[in-house]
Amino acid sequence: MENRRVLFVHQEITPYLPETQMSLVGRYLPQAIQEKGNEIRIFMPKFGVINERRNQLHEVIRLSGMNLIINNTDHPLIIKVASIQKARIQTYFIDNEDYFSNKKYMAFDADGKFCKENDDRIIFFARGVAETVRKLNWSPDIIHCHGWMSCLMPTYIKRAYKDNPLFNESKVIYSIYDDEFSETLRAGLDKKMKVQGITAKDMKSFKEGDYVNLTKAAIDYSDGVVIGSEKINAEVEEHLRASGKPFLEYHSPDDYVDAYEKFYDGFLNK
Repeated sequence: MENRRVLFVHQEITPYLPETQMSLVGRYLPQAIQEKGNEIRIFMPKFGVINERRNQLHEVIRLSGMNLIINNTDHPLIIKVASIQKARIQTYFIDNEDYFSNKKYMAFDADGKFCKENDDRIIFFARGVAETVRKLNWSPDIIHCHGWMSCLMPTYIKRAYKDNPLFNESKVIYSIYDDEFSETLRAGLDKKMKVQGITAKDMKSFKEGDYVNLTKAAIDYSDGVVIGSEKINAEVEEHLRASGKPFLEYHSPDDYVDAYEKFYDGFLNK
């Protein structure tokens, strides 16, 4: 695979966040795909626990300034960027003071409580990525989403942006990890995520805002799926195997890059 454009939408990337299976993939997969002769863009949320000074984040003024309306309220979209010089990769951060930078945690606060705004945060993240890519005027061949916080991305791309020339030929791949949570998002996620292009039928998939249903919906709106952990939720796995979607079994860190590259090519060579 060469000269492809791959958009990575990550929940976690090290060194900005602690090392986990997911954050290590976020760090090394884009670099490997770029080194194979492809063009990449990487996005993640700018969680408040990320040290901006240590990681040398700075705001990209030309990309910031847009407001996203969620639940009839305007929320400013701020775009920041940081580089890992030795890897020659750059990461864009989706930020907003109310949702991300002012909250010194990820999905769970210091007391272990599930953030009540997680519903708004995943909407803001997905829409923020899509709108920023539009501003960049950059058309991805592959959009590879990692982690449950990117679960709305497939629906937005396949419905809200289906007629946009930047996205109408993009193939969306969703990676499932063992990042399950037992809580449920606030009621009304389906209505909050409504924008032009998303139908009442689409919204039904998000009426129950729990991990299993969110992941099932991400599977249903993706072109392909990657099993990113050795073990994933059993109900989700059953849904995936019955869905008829092309999927890639789990691969260890030793060989996942070549497996992912081949999986990408299966969509682009059709």
